[in-house]
Amino acid sequence: MNGIMKYINRIHRTGGVVYSSKLKDYGIAHCQHPYIILICREPGIVQEKISREICVNKSNVTRQLATLEEKGLITRQQDMEDRRVWRVYPTEKMQELLPCVRSVMREWNEYLLEELSEEERETLVQLLEKVAKRANEAAQNTLSGRDKQP
Repeated sequence: MNGIMKYINRIHRTGGVVYSSKLKDYGIAHCQHPYIILICREPGIVQEKISREICVNKSNVTRQLATLEEKGLITRQQDMEDRRVWRVYPTEKMQELLPCVRSVMREWNEYLLEELSEEERETLVQLLEKVAKRANEAAQNTLSGRDKQP
């Protein structure tokens, strides 16, 4: 069996090319769309949770949030109970971008699945969810120091 990561990585990289092309007019890089989706879904989310949710190290999250803040897409506020924690909120400008980002994601998803039957789509999604859950468990174990994967 060929390694599945070859195909997953290719889909991810080609998706980045498509997202970059379709989002460039909005000043959004392809790696920023997960931040937009997550922050709009959970206004006031803490930076650490963003790191866990999208599996990106904290320094990358800090860098991306600084960029989004410079573009006027987010605001960061210190938590009133724990001054070490920063909460992230979408601005109106980010809320206005959200439908565009979702549209690009939906179009790409539809394009990728276009040649699959409904049954194949359902099977693919179920299998990918299973693999993603296992991958997430490995990442969380690694981040918490309980490295149990090969």
